[in-house]
Amino acid sequence: MARGLVRTACAAWGLGDETAETAALAMSELVSNAVNHARGHSLRVIVERPANDRLYLAIVDMDPSRVPMLRAPGGDDTDGRGLILVDVLADRCGYDLLGPARRPNRKRCWAEMKAAP
Repeated sequence: MARGLVRTACAAWGLGDETAETAALAMSELVSNAVNHARGHSLRVIVERPANDRLYLAIVDMDPSRVPMLRAPGGDDTDGRGLILVDVLADRCGYDLLGPARRPNRKRCWAEMKAAP
């Protein structure tokens, strides 16, 4: 569903298929990471266009205690490459803890990339 949302937004904004597919792949990895590593029963999916040439993708989950970390998976490992892929596809990526500073209650993992027509 998140990939479809990204593709629909890119089409509505007149962005090219390559941008849509790259963004959909990055979003898929953000969602997969949240589903596999964060607790909770729901995610918030964000797709924004902060500027004509920028695309912002984010996932908000309810587990601020498990922050994303780039790994160095071995050749036989079947997982651990998602954030590496997001890092390669995006111009910038990261995460923010949300809620009260002393006791965050959510986490937003995000990626920002170029948006080509």
